[in-house]
Amino acid sequence: MSVPPSPSAPPGPQVPPQGQATEGAAAPGQSASDQSAPDQSAPGRSAPAPGRARGRRRAATIVTLGVASLLFLGATVRLFVLPRRDDPAPVDAIVMFAGSPGRFEQAVSLARAGYAPTLAVSVPTAEDPCPPPIPNVEVICFAPDPLTTQGESRWTADAAARYGWQSIIVVTSTTQVTRARLRLERCYSGQILMSPVPPPRLMWPYMIAYEWAAMVKALVLQRDC
Repeated sequence: MSVPPSPSAPPGPQVPPQGQATEGAAAPGQSASDQSAPDQSAPGRSAPAPGRARGRRRAATIVTLGVASLLFLGATVRLFVLPRRDDPAPVDAIVMFAGSPGRFEQAVSLARAGYAPTLAVSVPTAEDPCPPPIPNVEVICFAPDPLTTQGESRWTADAAARYGWQSIIVVTSTTQVTRARLRLERCYSGQILMSPVPPPRLMWPYMIAYEWAAMVKALVLQRDC
């Protein structure tokens, strides 16, 4: 008589191999509370939106451009519109730099008023007029070399050394006063009085732009007499 097989034992929980944790179980050294806790490493405040950052940069750019524009405008007024001018006084010579209208008449007027015994007029071209004889005044017409403010300043310094001029009145345009003084002070050590003549109204924009370029040239490229 055959013996019936014994009933198999019900399946029990499977034990994982040693060193392997079951799914959902805490890793060695980590409690269950640590496993379920959210990540606290992220910053509590989010980064600003890209649109807000662009707005701040745009505002900073506008402020910077505004300040630069004000500084440029102030420098333009100080150097070329309202430069330092001097009251006329008796000197050894009156020197007129060639250029915009009105200079010739003012130079002749100062000479006739008796401010100096000598009047020197720059005549870069044959078309530039030389003053007629003035009683008790020596009139000198000269062509500067080069035909620039630098050339006029060099001629003035040479003439001052030749004739003993210790003081001069320089007649030039209002926009050129600052640059002419700069050029002369590099060549001539005597007293310089500037007598500016305002240019015609329509010439102001052009002459200011020209003077900015010429001033940069005098300060950067031509720093000697």
